[in-house]
Amino acid sequence: MENTTEDVRVLDDFSTGSRSNLSHLDTDRARIINGDIREKATVKRAAKGVDTIFHLAAAVGVQNVVNNPLESLEINLHGTEHVLDAADSEMASTFIASSSEVYGKSDEIPFSEDGDRVLGPTNIPRWGYASAKAVDEFLGLAYQDERDIPVVVGRYFNIVGPRQTGEYGMVVPRFIEQAHSDEELTVYGDGTQKRSFTHVNDAVKATYELLQIEEAHGEVYNIGSPNPTRINDLAKAVIEATDSDSTPTHIPFEEIYGENFEEPERREPDVSKLRETLGWVPDTSLEKIISDILSRRQRGETDDE
Repeated sequence: MENTTEDVRVLDDFSTGSRSNLSHLDTDRARIINGDIREKATVKRAAKGVDTIFHLAAAVGVQNVVNNPLESLEINLHGTEHVLDAADSEMASTFIASSSEVYGKSDEIPFSEDGDRVLGPTNIPRWGYASAKAVDEFLGLAYQDERDIPVVVGRYFNIVGPRQTGEYGMVVPRFIEQAHSDEELTVYGDGTQKRSFTHVNDAVKATYELLQIEEAHGEVYNIGSPNPTRINDLAKAVIEATDSDSTPTHIPFEEIYGENFEEPERREPDVSKLRETLGWVPDTSLEKIISDILSRRQRGETDDE
């Protein structure tokens, strides 16, 4: 990604993050605004005069979504409405961060952007989150069609990297924390489920580049690693990388998330559309992802800094 000289505004309520994660930014160019995306006036003020918006705000983590379904829906639905309304006022190009969750429990692997979505019943909070993210996509594409606002939708697949916390259900930082303490690595379910772990650097690069390409406007893209990993293998990789005495232990999903929970067996993106548009796809290995997280820890920068 080329160096840029644009001024940046960051709107965040830091409910699932830390302001210190932004302490390395050039404060002459980056203005940090502490505010809630559910407040329309706050979003309007933050977007005043901008020409580009990267809408990355959302409820974070399966645990959070299960425990706080109403808040999750409000953030994802009302927040996106407010962002797009502000984008319309400023005629700002907008990237909307969606999720692999929109595919639900489809068995058409790998997931293609134009494939059918298969969701479970409405009494399971996970599918409420998946539905909200899909509505976000519909809203964004409608604004492009009716208001001529350039919009790109990116469906992220398990973005991980330094500074991420395991507090809200993210498995990689949770495993690393447990391994460093020589605790048992808690694997939910039988551990055979597969996920595509994507380095945050790859996700950022793809996100930025897509919005700069006119042919990508009005399109939906999978952004993720095409190489899925079993959770059992992830646990082994973390134990080896940390030289830990930890061992994996398996816990039924219902003990963590309650009886009303469903876990898809596999999440793998078809990235051929992304490759055709960008000329590359995320390819950072799981070993490199783990190494980058550990390197930051060794420098004294923990996941919640």
